[in-house]
Amino acid sequence: MAKWVKSLIRISTFEVETLQKTLAEVVTRRTHAEMKIATLDAEFELETVRAKEDYSLQIHMPAYKKGWDARRAQVANDLNLIAHEERGIRDQLTEAFEELKKFEHVSEVTKLNRLRQELARENAAMDEAALRMSYSRA
Repeated sequence: MAKWVKSLIRISTFEVETLQKTLAEVVTRRTHAEMKIATLDAEFELETVRAKEDYSLQIHMPAYKKGWDARRAQVANDLNLIAHEERGIRDQLTEAFEELKKFEHVSEVTKLNRLRQELARENAAMDEAALRMSYSRA
């Protein structure tokens, strides 16, 4: 295999690995954002139940709801941005895999062509040796 093919495969493999690490980080961030939304929802439900039991809390519930809405909207917006980023990285990763497979295919075809040429040379040498043997016997 030619050195340039090995280099291209190594570079492509590095790019794929880098994108996989980046994707893992983004997925972790997305999971944290989803957990944050779930936590905010649970906290709101808890405060709603507590407000039903305590009138003094019920008075402050509209302000709490307004603040909760703002926090949840911010986290939901962050989640949308993270999901968009994740889609972009997945697309880049798909393209990087395709490039890597192309280089690996070129490497394999080059290797097979070299083997085929070596086999053809061996067969030609064997044919020539067989012809010499048949001429020498005759």
